[in-house]
Amino acid sequence: MAWAFLLLFLWGASFSFSPGMALAQEKDIVLPESGIHYPGGFDPNTVGEVQGRAYGYSQAPGGPIQFRLDSGKETYRVMASPQWYWNDLEAKMPDGTEVRVRGSKSLGKDGNLYLIAQEMRVLSTGKTYAFRDDDGYPLWKGPRTGAQGSRGGFGSPQKGIGGGPGGMGKGRR
Repeated sequence: MAWAFLLLFLWGASFSFSPGMALAQEKDIVLPESGIHYPGGFDPNTVGEVQGRAYGYSQAPGGPIQFRLDSGKETYRVMASPQWYWNDLEAKMPDGTEVRVRGSKSLGKDGNLYLIAQEMRVLSTGKTYAFRDDDGYPLWKGPRTGAQGSRGGFGSPQKGIGGGPGGMGKGRR
């Protein structure tokens, strides 16, 4: 009997440390360098597209995957997603890759331009990676629920968004 209780306890404890629980508990942070709230700093009123070459892929501790996007006219610091979500999407982007990124534009307190990515398309391969839904809600957080109910089955690259040619996320290549 004691061993059954122990197994039940260990099984329950494994769920409390799962990525899903970490996602549900993810809080907004203010990125020190830019002063931008992440992931909640997305403003649908400032959405635009920028095309250029990506350089300097990195991740600050506790922050999102970032890279520099040089459009020829301006340079943006793109904030994509948490590392684990980027890995789940199997996103690959060597320095110099030409991409088109749609996202929320912002001016950081450091004077740099930022783009909180909603979607990124790698032009050489045609692959599109979705980070946020149409309202800017992070796909890695799973479906939204609330007074209006569920917001759909997003949150997993396997569930993806879109479909058919040009769909987004893993398995939609």
